[in-house]
Amino acid sequence: MSVLEKLAGLVVRLYGETEGYMGNPADAQLWYNRGYANGVVAYLRSKDALRGLQDLTLDDEEVHKDDHVMEWFKAYHHGFEMGERESAEVAER
Repeated sequence: MSVLEKLAGLVVRLYGETEGYMGNPADAQLWYNRGYANGVVAYLRSKDALRGLQDLTLDDEEVHKDDHVMEWFKAYHHGFEMGERESAEVAER
């Protein structure tokens, strides 16, 4: 299994674990994990490598673009940055 396939599998798993995260703003870990998953998606999109995710309804790319002041957004945004960066680090070794 390739690194990109493993990253796609991680997205599927995290999406399942974070389903309904918007209804739980008090759980920063859920928000971080969803952000992380979307960061991985952003990396995969940049590499035109979304294979394995065709059956998953992905979040809109700008789902939390305007939520900068909310605490949960900070967790989401940090997760997004880490997911995108760590995907690049792992895939481009």
